[in-house]
Amino acid sequence: MRHVLGLLTGLVVTAVLLPGAGWAVTEAGTALFLPGADPPSAWPESGPSTWVTLGVMAGIGLVVGLVVAGRASPLATFVPSMVLLAWSVVYALDARRAIALAPADPALPEVIVQAGRGMGVLLATGVYTLLGVMLFLPALMPSRWSSRPHDEEEYADEEY
Repeated sequence: MRHVLGLLTGLVVTAVLLPGAGWAVTEAGTALFLPGADPPSAWPESGPSTWVTLGVMAGIGLVVGLVVAGRASPLATFVPSMVLLAWSVVYALDARRAIALAPADPALPEVIVQAGRGMGVLLATGVYTLLGVMLFLPALMPSRWSSRPHDEEEYADEEY
């Protein structure tokens, strides 16, 4: 049962990490990448959208940190790591095909298209590869695969 919950947690982490980080990176750096813009005059100004963007980034970092450092099943980190690393391998073999996997259809809502553009940026810059390796490491620890040992002190107080 622990590994089933870990698998479901891994799917949720993947669903949060990919589009959330993509949207946040696009939202945070929109004005920096405009053609002909010369920083620092083109840098975005602080405002409510900056706080929302930083909140999304912090939330994603919190979710990933809890899954990596927590006592969850290793499947909770293995699933998103395999998605990120597989997508990175596809990018290394055929960059156009890998970027085409991100949502970019103009018929989709603008927020989803924006997340897709950010996902492409994170993929091309290697951030998803770094995150994939980081999320894969907890799955290599044998102690994560075994169930939690029972404390001997817990049973010492009980009468048989």
